[in-house]
Amino acid sequence: MAEIAVEPPAAQWYKREMGLNDGDFVRIFVRLGGFETVKPGYSLGVMKDSPTNPALQTTVEGVTFYMEEANVWYLGEKKLHIEFDPGCEDIRMNIV
Repeated sequence: MAEIAVEPPAAQWYKREMGLNDGDFVRIFVRLGGFETVKPGYSLGVMKDSPTNPALQTTVEGVTFYMEEANVWYLGEKKLHIEFDPGCEDIRMNIV
């Protein structure tokens, strides 16, 4: 079953970089283009937004990360794991 996992350092990075507060929502969505290898021609994007029909969600460091029902096809039965990479000071999204 598909799911989203966000490590606390990644959630803290999003809070800092996006100016998020406790109680905010971050939508993970499928977009055309990018460098993702899971589904050629598509990649994942993020934005601050309010959920309308969330299929997956997790709350970490006071922020709820979610994916709408219409975008869950991208994961199939896999897990989206979001982590902070201190070496490049950026986010890594891994689908495992």
